[in-house]
Amino acid sequence: MAEVVYILCALAALMCAVMLARAYRRTPSRLLLWSCVCFVALALNSILVIMDVLFLHDTDLRLPRLVVAGTGVLTLLWALIRDSN
Repeated sequence: MAEVVYILCALAALMCAVMLARAYRRTPSRLLLWSCVCFVALALNSILVIMDVLFLHDTDLRLPRLVVAGTGVLTLLWALIRDSN
């Protein structure tokens, strides 16, 4: 059952990234672009969780998962701070 939740989380993050990318193509806005980048990183994080939990039992992917998720969130935070002026 947990596997289904991991897969659904990855699909949801990927769909958010796709919808943000489509919105960026229609009306170019830096905030849409950086939000898309953030959700791509979150989708990659979810894919790494799936690989870590389901397929690679011997390998610990905790550090790469944290780096990818942190990079995505910090990218969005940087964009929000930069565009607030």
